[in-house]
Amino acid sequence: MKKTLTRWLEDAWYKEMYISAWFMPISMIYVDVMRFRRFLYRVGIKKSSRLPVPVIIVGNLTVGGTGKTPLVIWLVAFLKQQGYKPGVISRGYAGSSSQTPQAVTIDSDPALVGDEPLVLARRCACPIVIGVNRPAAALQLLANNDCDIIISDDGLQHYALQRDIEIVVVDGERRFGNGYCLPVGPLREPPERVNTVDLVVVNSPKELLDGEFAMQYQGDSLINLQNGERKSLTEFAGKQCHALAGIGNPSRFFTQLAAAGLNCETQAFPDHHAFSADDVKFNDDKPLIMTEKDAVKCTGFAQPHFWYLPVDAVLPETYSEQLLTLLKDKTHGQKIA
Repeated sequence: MKKTLTRWLEDAWYKEMYISAWFMPISMIYVDVMRFRRFLYRVGIKKSSRLPVPVIIVGNLTVGGTGKTPLVIWLVAFLKQQGYKPGVISRGYAGSSSQTPQAVTIDSDPALVGDEPLVLARRCACPIVIGVNRPAAALQLLANNDCDIIISDDGLQHYALQRDIEIVVVDGERRFGNGYCLPVGPLREPPERVNTVDLVVVNSPKELLDGEFAMQYQGDSLINLQNGERKSLTEFAGKQCHALAGIGNPSRFFTQLAAAGLNCETQAFPDHHAFSADDVKFNDDKPLIMTEKDAVKCTGFAQPHFWYLPVDAVLPETYSEQLLTLLKDKTHGQKIA
């Protein structure tokens, strides 16, 4: 299969292809622009909005997926257990709707609102609003719902919205790649930015650094796209299957299936890929297994042998304790440093 620009860039960022060094001057300009932009917010030249409720940002430093959505789902459930009434805002990346801010429901069209907000709406049972303008999205959510805390899915670099707690999610396999900012590397901000956030969560870590918290995925059941039937993942062990993934790090999903004993022919697509029926035609009836994020875009042309694997984030008790401490101590502070 012809390598896409996205895959070429990932090779350059994570596999030490030295051709990326040709773009180093552009990367240096990018870093200067990002630092100057933060400075403008810090001194008040660029305006940022404070909401009447606490704001938790769940973001990352790198381009592409790191596992933010499962962590947001975990956060919503945890905050509900603590008596909070959370709402979630998101950009709605890859959605084509021109009407924003826009509420997302379980019946929303992923082509309009984006795949991740739809997953959140179906899993979280709380208000979800998308919008490029994060303050506007949050204000609409608060105006129409009884929420006392806001979680921003992504948005670490969107300083127009003031925040009380910043959580960075790091890919435990790839971490920060070659350590450089765009376009030489995958970083949106310099790596030292991680030292200014409140919590660092590492997705499936090979190792943990001081102060980091490990996040693992738990998922042992497949759900049929057509009828909602649920089967244990172990029932597919040893079977010949197809597996596809249009997420930030497809190899993690494929490795999870292999570890469960599935023998899958794998196919990776770009993150947020807009699937069509042609993408999932394999001319056989072998089980086709996909992520939950991909499944919301394939439901309309699902076949009886289409299955998806929902996963839940698992975090240590020490993380929950630290989060609660931060909520008590920092819900009146401004987090632009």
